[in-house]
Amino acid sequence: MLGRTSRESPVHAALAAHQHGWSGVAVGSPVLSAVPDESVELLDLGSTEQTLATVADIDDLAAVVHLGHPEQPSPSLEQALLDGDPSLIVTAAVTVAPRWVWVSPRPGGGAGQVVVDEAGVRDCADVLRGMGVSPRLVPTATSLEERVALAGEHGSLVVEDTRVPAGWTAMAGSDRLGERGPVWYGLLESRADWPRFIDPAQVWLAFGPSADHRGSLRHTLSVIDDAGVDLQHLRSHPSAQGPHVFFTSFRCPSVDALDALVAELDARGVAHRTLAVLPGGHFEPGPDPLAPRWAGA
Repeated sequence: MLGRTSRESPVHAALAAHQHGWSGVAVGSPVLSAVPDESVELLDLGSTEQTLATVADIDDLAAVVHLGHPEQPSPSLEQALLDGDPSLIVTAAVTVAPRWVWVSPRPGGGAGQVVVDEAGVRDCADVLRGMGVSPRLVPTATSLEERVALAGEHGSLVVEDTRVPAGWTAMAGSDRLGERGPVWYGLLESRADWPRFIDPAQVWLAFGPSADHRGSLRHTLSVIDDAGVDLQHLRSHPSAQGPHVFFTSFRCPSVDALDALVAELDARGVAHRTLAVLPGGHFEPGPDPLAPRWAGA
């Protein structure tokens, strides 16, 4: 079976699974899917925490999750994975072209509020605000009928193109909702070990230095550097167990390099979790770039 979180777009999650042949059902498994057609619908597993716990507890169940970007993971997903069962790992990353449209019940209408759910705000908020629109946020589970009622005669909706109410038409600027490019999704599984890989893969590794003292991070980063990996992402977060924890994402040349890296971390007493192994040497388009303005420039 395949599932998703309650806050995720059902259309985009199912599209990711269908286009890339994902399924939570192992070959030869007697387990049947809990939904009629996983190409158009995935099982709603609740909140992110509930989804992760359910995937860890039930055999033959995987989940489609929003990644942020393979090279720059979503902070909320990183933290949820590290808080979750140690068997949880993301094993694939794919893009889906956004299917969002901005529609109103009559041509040229839509002067009222714009009703949009959590996934739509995540993917479209910047574009909508750039057009002077202030979205009204509703839970993703809100039915289309409820959204239409909230929008009223003068309002509008941001929804997936397969869920446009009958008779509603696109607003001027609707085509701009795809400007930020494709959305990245990953396949979350419960496994005893990370997947084996020969060609390069993107790895998410969380670690906690064995001691919280000046230079402790530098010593751990030197282990990563000695392993010959290309560190692309580093983020710290306070830990309830003492020192900070650190989240990294890097391109790893082979599984042997990853095995050697974690063996060295073990030898140094550094706590760690491998949160994702995503096959692929390059992930295009890349993360949204910054245009920094440095002091004295």
